[in-house]
Amino acid sequence: MAILPENINFEDMYVIKVKGIAKIPDYVQLRDDEFTLLAYFRVDRPDKSLQKIGLGDKAEAIMSLVKDLPFGKIMKLEI
Repeated sequence: MAILPENINFEDMYVIKVKGIAKIPDYVQLRDDEFTLLAYFRVDRPDKSLQKIGLGDKAEAIMSLVKDLPFGKIMKLEI
């Protein structure tokens, strides 16, 4: 079940991969076209967060994009 408002357009989302430091792990942010944070999850544990926002079926496609995304870069999510 998605917890996002119904007016969220999944076509207008951005992904950012952030490098962790010390004991803080690497993580991913998904943001909408107004740059509101939609999801925040560890690179190695995306499943639960993507399920919560209704993108569980797209997890493999999202993570394949994240894998090749350099840290600190913002990319429009096209899945």
